[in-house]
Amino acid sequence: MFDRINVWIDALVVASGLAGPSILLLTIPLAIVQGLFGVFPFATIILIHITTLGVAGGLMASWLAGTVAALGVYLLFRYFFNGKVERYFQAKMSRYERYQSALDQYGGWTVILLRTIPIMPNNLISFMSAVAPVRFIPYFWSSLVGNLSHIWMFGILSASIIFPGMDLRILIVSYAVFLVVLGLVFGVSRAAKAYRTRKKLSTAEKNPSTNVPL
Repeated sequence: MFDRINVWIDALVVASGLAGPSILLLTIPLAIVQGLFGVFPFATIILIHITTLGVAGGLMASWLAGTVAALGVYLLFRYFFNGKVERYFQAKMSRYERYQSALDQYGGWTVILLRTIPIMPNNLISFMSAVAPVRFIPYFWSSLVGNLSHIWMFGILSASIIFPGMDLRILIVSYAVFLVVLGLVFGVSRAAKAYRTRKKLSTAEKNPSTNVPL
């Protein structure tokens, strides 16, 4: 089925006659469809961008399209979809319950992980974040970073196939640095949160409530 859909998408790209940055007029709506229904992989859109705009331009365009789609689908799930639509996605969430608990504990960091590593469909990530609920600002930055990480990684893997002989060392080294920085930021944020929690507990112990229950 995916092969047939990819053929249709290729035909749609050719029929549109769009080239250069204007290809986004087609790929952003496609990204929203993909983020909502998951009927084809997001890799299809990345490949369209890379073949049309080159590696750097294609990755940037894919980052834009993926982020717009992630935000749009999140808002649809959060404010407009309910009833049968919500029950449909809730049924699909049963196999991903462990990620729901991780989302409750780590918030946006779980979204970054799930966006980076394709272990869960995009539409379920957006749905899970909307019903958790993850607030819009944390969801925005985590989707921004998570989509960048995923697209960067996919670009490294696909560029060697699409553009044989291309020197990927800069892409690989910069991505490794990005992951190290991301890991450090995560560690610092968790340490800061643990410190604030201990401080609150310490303050509560030093200043117990003097209210006498009636």
